[in-house]
Amino acid sequence: MRRCLRPTFDGLVYRAHNPRWAYQPTSGEGAARHGGRFNRKGLPALYTALDITTAWLEAQQGFPFKAQPMTLVAYQVRCERVADLTDAGALAGTGIDPADLACPWEDLASRGHEPSSWRLADALIAAGCQGALVPSFAAAPNPAPDAVPRLNLVLWRWSDGPPCAVRVIDDFGRLPRDDRGWTRA
Repeated sequence: MRRCLRPTFDGLVYRAHNPRWAYQPTSGEGAARHGGRFNRKGLPALYTALDITTAWLEAQQGFPFKAQPMTLVAYQVRCERVADLTDAGALAGTGIDPADLACPWEDLASRGHEPSSWRLADALIAAGCQGALVPSFAAAPNPAPDAVPRLNLVLWRWSDGPPCAVRVIDDFGRLPRDDRGWTRA
């Protein structure tokens, strides 16, 4: 892959995550610790969604019928060099197989196999991409047949400034500044 397929992403995204980590809303350490669909263990990633519902579904880890407490955070993102992996026609022109996006990454990784989505992410990062716009594969209760596709923005390189600026929207200072208040086991 020689280049990213979309030059810039500029917009709002959302992330729902465990309230325990609300004081670190831009951390990608959980993804680095456990791996994800588009990052292998050891590689930090910030998984966000383009709408609130998708953020909630993603954070429920496949259990949309048994909701767990979540902290919902909005972000303003302006990121250059974002690959758009949501258009099947565009993917066909690059040789990217949509099946690579949808691979059962957790099962493969748990059996010691390298998921194809990790290889794809590695190639995009090597091509200089800061992140990728990807379809969501989170299970949804009663999905409507004419529903708008659920999309995620996954970032591998981000900061509070260019070329990939991520700003937490917390105008009233509601997010905690540290982890005091959480009991340690």
